[in-house]
Amino acid sequence: MEILECDAAYFSPRDVLECGQIFRFAPYKEGYKVFSADRACYIYTRANTTYIACDDGRYFYDFFDLGRDYAAIVKKAKSFDVPLLTRGATLGAGLRLLNQNAEEMIYSFIISQNNNIPRIKGIIERICAALGEEREFMGEKYRTFPNSAALAAAGAPFFKQLGAGYRDEYLAKTSARIAKEGIGMLYPLPTAKLKKELLTYTGIGPKVADCISLFGFGRRESFPVDTWIEKLYREDFGGTLKDRNKINAYFCGLFGEDAGYMQQYLFYAKRENM
Repeated sequence: MEILECDAAYFSPRDVLECGQIFRFAPYKEGYKVFSADRACYIYTRANTTYIACDDGRYFYDFFDLGRDYAAIVKKAKSFDVPLLTRGATLGAGLRLLNQNAEEMIYSFIISQNNNIPRIKGIIERICAALGEEREFMGEKYRTFPNSAALAAAGAPFFKQLGAGYRDEYLAKTSARIAKEGIGMLYPLPTAKLKKELLTYTGIGPKVADCISLFGFGRRESFPVDTWIEKLYREDFGGTLKDRNKINAYFCGLFGEDAGYMQQYLFYAKRENM
């Protein structure tokens, strides 16, 4: 077992896990167990340090973005002199953007559309229970996230039965395509082209494509726009645009290569009603 450490001021397990970027985690002892693809870890905070107990330190060092200076990102957020953003970066300084498995993010965010977090987590958990491989971590069994071949073989009725609703066809068709083609060709694409290509997959619209780009492909210049972002755009930025694509372009232009971080701080501040 390896133990990684991070300054708790810039790694709040609760804020990182409960901001909507990840769905496979559960409370455990002093913190949480976190699952990604076929790996697991236990994260918790004591005093001023957040600890990650895991069997694959290299994987989770990258997963939790431990090589990045979040103090500098918080400073950058405050430099925009936007009150909501400053509050979010100050009180949500423990937020981090995760580097997650891209295939898992494709399916997770297809499931997430027009859905709530408890239901999303439940659907994903049932898919893993039915199709994932059994593994053990810290003396307890868990199931991995299934690969695209296993998902494609399951078929739309399987997803419908597990509660995916109308997303059943999306999951079936996209998993069949990925099982056939893979996603290796997506990684080298520039962000704009990556988003354009993601939009060709069944069940992926602009907001979902931005989430996948941000959380699955590490494109920090991506800025997902949902109802919370629309609300703060109008109320805190005085915006008048109605089209989400135009709102996305506005924020991407404003925040540039750091747009994804700023989105998380703004979302955090608005959601927490700061």
